[in-house]
Amino acid sequence: MSLDVLLAVLLGALLHAAWNTLIRGAANRTLDTVLVVAGAGAIMILLLPFLPLPAAASWPYAIASGLIHVAYFLLVAGAYRHGELSHVYPLMRGTAPALSAIAAALLLAEVPALQGWLGVALICGGVLLLAGDARRKATLPGSATQFALGTAGVVVIYTLVDGVGARLSGNAAVYTGWVFLLTALPLTAIFLLRDRAATLGYARQHWRRGLFGGACTLASYALALWAMTQAPIALVAALRETSVVFGTLLAALLLKERVSRTRYIAIGVVVAGAVAIKLA
Repeated sequence: MSLDVLLAVLLGALLHAAWNTLIRGAANRTLDTVLVVAGAGAIMILLLPFLPLPAAASWPYAIASGLIHVAYFLLVAGAYRHGELSHVYPLMRGTAPALSAIAAALLLAEVPALQGWLGVALICGGVLLLAGDARRKATLPGSATQFALGTAGVVVIYTLVDGVGARLSGNAAVYTGWVFLLTALPLTAIFLLRDRAATLGYARQHWRRGLFGGACTLASYALALWAMTQAPIALVAALRETSVVFGTLLAALLLKERVSRTRYIAIGVVVAGAVAIKLA
């Protein structure tokens, strides 16, 4: 993997951890999730007059991805209602890279080299060690586990859909923008229909958070999808999960969550996996 692709994915991972930290620290995590997605959609609407349309072949993938991402963000909100960031986030992201790698190999005939598989295995192992440490200390409720594993399954699906869609689109950044717009419209509509007053009241009070989080998630995913047009999907998907390193550190620094020695060891394993992917 080239250095520019590596750095792009790592920057995207940091931005991904940032918006997850934002939501975990919110008073209302469900409405904050909706606000972040709406913020990404609003940014896309502002940019629409200046952007070309994605290639026609990518539209079925973009529409499918928008619907899949609605489920993803609802599951993310549910996970953070029941568990801490440093516990839930690693579990959500940890199982996805291995499943994505296997699915890409079977469905897209993208088989990483041996060193690439080693990197995927190290990142998955380190991330799951983080989650296992939380489970061992009985700090990860069963409901949080269910939401986190459900989220991981959805991550695998949208990774494959968008990996192909971005390549067909001709412009990964534009494709990403449309995916988030197609996510924001139904997700926002659901909550406006459910409780219009509460949703609008929360948006008026916290719209800056929404725009900041929306910018982070939009940029994070655009960088990841661009990287998937330059490198194998499995390697990018695995490397993107270095976001758990940033997430764990942000949880300790900003949310004052306790980070054990085991979690720091797990971070080292994830970093080793990132190095293996760089050398693959």
